[in-house]
Amino acid sequence: MPPLTCAHCRQLLQAEARACPSCGHGAGFDPLTNAFLHLDIDKGRWRNAAGRTMPLKLCDNARYGVCNWLVEADSVLNLCRSCRHNRTIPDLSVPGVLQRWAQAEHAKHRVISSLIQLGLPLETRNESPQGLAFDLLYDPSAEQGYAPQLLTGHAGGVVTLNLIETDDSARERIRRDMGEPYRTLIGHFRHEVAHHFWHRLVEFSPDLEPFRQRFGDERADYAAALAAHYQNRQHAPLADWEEAYVSAYATVHPWEDFAETFAHYLHIVDTLATIGQFGTRIDAPPGATAPEPPTVDFDPYTADTPTLARCWIPFAFAINAINRSMGQPDLYPFRLTPAIMLKLDFINRLVAFAAGRWAPSENEGADIKAMMAVLGLGVDLAS
Repeated sequence: MPPLTCAHCRQLLQAEARACPSCGHGAGFDPLTNAFLHLDIDKGRWRNAAGRTMPLKLCDNARYGVCNWLVEADSVLNLCRSCRHNRTIPDLSVPGVLQRWAQAEHAKHRVISSLIQLGLPLETRNESPQGLAFDLLYDPSAEQGYAPQLLTGHAGGVVTLNLIETDDSARERIRRDMGEPYRTLIGHFRHEVAHHFWHRLVEFSPDLEPFRQRFGDERADYAAALAAHYQNRQHAPLADWEEAYVSAYATVHPWEDFAETFAHYLHIVDTLATIGQFGTRIDAPPGATAPEPPTVDFDPYTADTPTLARCWIPFAFAINAINRSMGQPDLYPFRLTPAIMLKLDFINRLVAFAAGRWAPSENEGADIKAMMAVLGLGVDLAS
């Protein structure tokens, strides 16, 4: 979700902004137009960048300071397109929980915005028994040195997030204990909604067999696979696993491979959208062998996989180098291989078809291998 501009003075704003620091006007995000509107201070109405009054109102959760999205003024629904997916919110009488909820909502709103941009079907529990729902709950056990009783996960379209994950030190401790290279709030949401979309788009569709060919047979015992993973997580999951899996956790089961790969697809398209918003371009250092300098002059949410790869891999390498210059961990500490890119291509085509867009065939997607070989893109971005 790229930064946006104030509809009144064009000041650049982060997506979570509730007011413009330059002109002082209130800021509300319209998910239908993917743009900020400003609040007319005198008339109390929302106006777009052209000055036109729009019949909108703030989401009810704005009163808690956790949301800045707008809803149709005449809607019987008082919650925005993101907040209406909440099935359970945390107990706000507990000190500090409101701030944790706000952090979680900021990450969730970014993910929901991406799903809207991609054109994926988004139904609430009120609209469909199989709709997407969120339980945002707080279990302080981990902060007190105990094993958490509430685990982040997905079941039957319900994503549960333990708000302990909003605590940087606790999340980092869990990341180290789990041997993970990357653990963020937005990463959790991207991974867990991926499970929902497997059930929504793959389970009963003609794509089930192609899924099994690419990711494996999901009928393998999931509980046994998880148990084996956690018992042996200090050891490499498979020999040469990095050639075919984007993360060690992806090796656990085909469902987790799909969810991890789907999350990386969202990482890539969202980050490229932000890069494109700033008009960023990179040139290789003098003397370096590199393909043509990439520029995001396309819509990442509708682009084919070769186009995404041509831009993402050089940009990710450059951003990792910038992070290291600041003594920070790599932004994207992962390796993308032809096998992984073909899995990403499966998801890209799946999303395109679900959104009603044309998508390349499987055979065209297989050309990614040749494309990566020619461009020399089968690289370890963290090396």
